Amino acid sequence: MWHGVLCGLLAGAMWGMVFITPVFLSAFTPLEMACGRYIAYGLIAAALMGSRLPPLLRRLDRNDIIAMVKHALAGNIIYYMLLALGVKLAGVAATSLIIGVLPISVTLMGHKDHGSVPLKQLMLPLLLVAAGIACINVDVFTHDVGNGMPFNAKLLGVLCATGALVCWTWYSVDNARYLKRNPHFSSGEWSSLYGISSGLIALVISLAAFAIFHSDVTGAAAVASGRDWGVFWIVNALLALGASVIGNHLWNVASRKVPLTLSGQLILFETLFALLYGFIYKQQLPRSLEIAAVVLLIAGVMWSVRVHALEDPTEAHAD
Repeated sequence: MWHGVLCGLLAGAMWGMVFITPVFLSAFTPLEMACGRYIAYGLIAAALMGSRLPPLLRRLDRNDIIAMVKHALAGNIIYYMLLALGVKLAGVAATSLIIGVLPISVTLMGHKDHGSVPLKQLMLPLLLVAAGIACINVDVFTHDVGNGMPFNAKLLGVLCATGALVCWTWYSVDNARYLKRNPHFSSGEWSSLYGISSGLIALVISLAAFAIFHSDVTGAAAVASGRDWGVFWIVNALLALGASVIGNHLWNVASRKVPLTLSGQLILFETLFALLYGFIYKQQLPRSLEIAAVVLLIAGVMWSVRVHALEDPTEAHAD
């Protein structure tokens, strides 16, 4: 079991990088960061499949392609754009803590698929989560966590983080349902197809955006802003390899090694590492409201997952 816990911790350490990358690449737009990351992910996924890819592609039908497009947009590209914008406007702490509600949101949306838990049994843990989110919002709007952003920009950042949470919640539940309806794809095959489809969609979006906003990318203003494209591609390749490929693999190992009642709680490592990276990058300690939000969210999520697991354990997400 401890081997599984270690793998879950390492997966969280990889996923936590997702929240600090928008700060590190602050000269680039969320659209550029999302396209860069998933183009790199698609190339790596295709390379890892190698000769197994052509026969796998021949097995796809129209419904598979539609599902892959929807999942790639909601679970990867749009999700990461909203997350990156949330980080830019509201800060790493607020965004990571809002995304940290995923175990509860996935459970609430998909609970009918695997054994209903009466909402009254989740009332107390949900109240803890609500209190944690309240602490996040109070901290966001009373401190300069948005890098000098005005109130409206900070509010938009919180809404973007919430939108990212909604996107990934929908993707997680819909993807699980689709795999159950289509057992002819293994988890590994579908994961590779998911990465490749994300890369192709990101490539199309980036080419269209480049054609429309060519001067904004290559003009004098863009050059003067210090946008280092070499660093951009190195960071995104490392993020694709670390968070998308290695992180997901570690999570699959953890899911097999630990009891299902524990696997849902291991996702909290992602939030904790995201906060840790953010505080290290800013070279500051968490404020009292941030500490309170961390404690309340961890308590609420762990309590909710445990209550639900007593009825029917759930699978946690892969980023």
